[in-house]
Amino acid sequence: MTDQTVSRVRWFLVGWIFVLSAVSYLDRVNISIAGSSIATEFGLSTVQLGTVFSAFLLGYALFQTAGGWLADRYGPRRVLTAGALWWGVFTSLTAFVSPRAASALFLLIAARFLLGAGEAVMFPGSNQFVSRWVPSQEQGIANGIVFAGVGVGAGVTPALIAYVMEHYGWRWSFWASAILGLLAGSIWYVVSRDTPEQHSMVSPGELAHIRGVTHDISAAAGPALGERIVTKAIRVSWHTILRSKEVWAITLAYFSYGYVAWIFFAWFFTYLAKVRGLNLKASAFYTTLPFIAMAICSPLGGAISDKLVRRYGQRIGRCVMPVIGMVLSAIFLVLGARSAQPRIAGIVLAGGAGALYLSQSSFWAVTASISRGSSGAVSGLMNTGNQIGGMLTAQLTPIIALRWNWSMPFFVAAAFAVAGAAAWLCVDPARTLKAERLPDGAEL
Repeated sequence: MTDQTVSRVRWFLVGWIFVLSAVSYLDRVNISIAGSSIATEFGLSTVQLGTVFSAFLLGYALFQTAGGWLADRYGPRRVLTAGALWWGVFTSLTAFVSPRAASALFLLIAARFLLGAGEAVMFPGSNQFVSRWVPSQEQGIANGIVFAGVGVGAGVTPALIAYVMEHYGWRWSFWASAILGLLAGSIWYVVSRDTPEQHSMVSPGELAHIRGVTHDISAAAGPALGERIVTKAIRVSWHTILRSKEVWAITLAYFSYGYVAWIFFAWFFTYLAKVRGLNLKASAFYTTLPFIAMAICSPLGGAISDKLVRRYGQRIGRCVMPVIGMVLSAIFLVLGARSAQPRIAGIVLAGGAGALYLSQSSFWAVTASISRGSSGAVSGLMNTGNQIGGMLTAQLTPIIALRWNWSMPFFVAAAFAVAGAAAWLCVDPARTLKAERLPDGAEL
């Protein structure tokens, strides 16, 4: 590799985090497809099944900040590998629970809680990777690609899980998901490194680009880059983080975001099959539509956001897309819930999921840019809000539907989407958190 060659290792690794993201959502969403079979076998009510769903989100929410701290402290390579191996173990353990066990419901809840705790490292870890490996002007599209994995993983899940269930039973759908997680995590450990300086395939030109060096590539290959000087870690104190208006506004907005998103992850298949009366095949097909929309709109929103940043600056570039996306999502949710035609409802509601995901990359790009070496911890705190919102959705949706009707949960979600858009008006990405440089010898 010559000095003039500019490698693209960062994009290969972003692509592999996309794979990890997809597998993580396969592991968590499979239960929404298998839920009816599990409820029948274990004799669970709809509310009890909602408790099993929300147990995952409780574990996921409680360990977000800890997962981010681990990524800041030990690096995304080891933390994401350990997380993927953990997912594989506890996904498989869910399938080993027997309905004849004395505390079968408790065991299901415990397995899902622990799976959630392990998956908590996924996106804070990926955000720490993006903050280390991707320059700020590319972080929108990088995060968009990572979160496109959410749409792909969740979109593949209905058809894949329905097929495996039909031929081998619901337990094998969990074991297949576990195998994929173990494989993806092992490959990530082999191909990744914590910083571009540590990766032998990163060219001096790519390293100069990542670190924001603007002079000629051949000059960038001089002593500083040639010697692979390691960037000093810059961390932010918790006192500073917890006093930040931006951090709390984004966390509130992501809480609202999570409330909306988890209607699709936890209840959309059940809604189409039980409420709208679609058969198994049709329900599986229409359940994929929101996730296809997510996979398309996540990188699209990130690319548009990056373009707006280059043209108009950070505030407009990062804040316009979330406001537009979340307001559009609210409109689609209301229109879809009011549609009398089941298939039209499925398509319109899928548009609401896609519109929501136009805003996804902005959350993570802003937390990466304002928090520097503490991006794992800050994004973990933000994602805690998201998962609390999702946990409320998983638990409250059937209660709201039983109290009123199945249109009401979508109306409530629409209201949260508008509230999330309003919270973004308080965010200024230019207000970075005051940081402290770590002592010599510490590495980012």
